[in-house]
Amino acid sequence: MTLGEAKSGEGHVVVSVGGSGALRRRLLEFGFVPGTEVRVVRRAPFGGPVEVALRGYLLTLRRDAAETVAIK
Repeated sequence: MTLGEAKSGEGHVVVSVGGSGALRRRLLEFGFVPGTEVRVVRRAPFGGPVEVALRGYLLTLRRDAAETVAIK
């Protein structure tokens, strides 16, 4: 499952981060490292951004970037 598929209010753990070099590096800098707990706060309709809570802060990601983060 990916972060882009998760429903609002659900908590998950990051398994891996994919994507291109720059996108992957940026997501890792944001704290999406394997083992990190993340929670989907809300989702915009019609394929809009996803707001997630991790490591004590809120972060909004584009849906295509959220699709590169594998969760369980």
